[in-house]
Amino acid sequence: MGRRGQHRPLTVPGDPADAHGFPALVEEFCTDLSARGYSPATVTNRRQGLAQLAQWLGDRGVSRPVEVTRPMLVRYQRHLFHYRKADGDPLSFRSQNQRLLTVRAFYKWAVRNNLILSNPASELELPKVERRLPRPSLSITEAELVLAVPDLTSLSGLRDRAILEVFYSTGIRRAELAHLALFDLDADRSTLLVRQGKGRKDRMVPIGARALAWVERYLIETRPALAVEPDDGTLFLTLDGHGFSVDRLTQLARSYVVASGVAKQGACHLFRHTMATLMLEGGAGIRFIQQMLGHADISTTQIYTHVSIRQLQAIHAATHPGALNTRHRTVVDNDEHQVTLSDTGGTPNGGDASKLLSVLDQELKEENRPGPGSRPQDPARS
Repeated sequence: MGRRGQHRPLTVPGDPADAHGFPALVEEFCTDLSARGYSPATVTNRRQGLAQLAQWLGDRGVSRPVEVTRPMLVRYQRHLFHYRKADGDPLSFRSQNQRLLTVRAFYKWAVRNNLILSNPASELELPKVERRLPRPSLSITEAELVLAVPDLTSLSGLRDRAILEVFYSTGIRRAELAHLALFDLDADRSTLLVRQGKGRKDRMVPIGARALAWVERYLIETRPALAVEPDDGTLFLTLDGHGFSVDRLTQLARSYVVASGVAKQGACHLFRHTMATLMLEGGAGIRFIQQMLGHADISTTQIYTHVSIRQLQAIHAATHPGALNTRHRTVVDNDEHQVTLSDTGGTPNGGDASKLLSVLDQELKEENRPGPGSRPQDPARS
């Protein structure tokens, strides 16, 4: 595995010498995706999904995309439904949906490029995905408990505190933190440049004074002892002087959450979720949080209005006659005092709810999806 947690692409089953077989056409499809600006992670995931399809078809004597029929793909969809992972769990409907979307994209490309005459996946009905809220975020007190765990007398402990503070302050993704370079941090302007985030987009985010102080201390007291020549300028280094893999960052963050005794589950994404929720509860507008998180679509960010419960509790207590354990209460006339969306931090339109409820959970699953051949770094070497 590479220094940045990159994963070796999965080999597509079949005869690579067959110009009309799955290996050749999948490779051509992936090359086209790369040429159109799709991220390496997306291309790898598409290749993996098609390799799984080719394996299933190959076991049934089908080796070319042109030989595939709609009934075959319907049976493949049923196979995904009945499939069980190594731990005995089924594939989630979202995972099934993603695999079938890859199949549809591949066949749409093949028809468009005149590689096959008809599209057997055009009318394939995708399964409905789960609509779930993300796991609860950390409260302010819980976040402080987690941040206080690292041993500041050790090189790795001081570095880890700086890492956790950056996650908490900025809410950046684990892959984005792994790719931070020294020159991405502008202490004078209190900003952090996130290069090539999701969707291969750069963005500038603010970073708090406390996080900056911990990073500065790490840069002075720890990083010089970790860096090895030639120093490529990666901001956060493991004990062997290299950059973190995303898997190792997950292990690091999760270990401190567990050690803190906080009754919450999660790792790097937990801090991202916490940052967004606490900012919303503090009165930040949804579009500002959208900029922080790097979401292209504001409806993606609006998931946090579902999980910011404190304003809703306050409004409920102020307006519902049975909310408080008192015998009598004063009812305030709406003409005298009106509660508006701006008072509560805003709520998404009802028509968007089905989309909003699943966005954050999907983002977490995408981050945690292991690539083929992936292996976490040895914790002892971090």
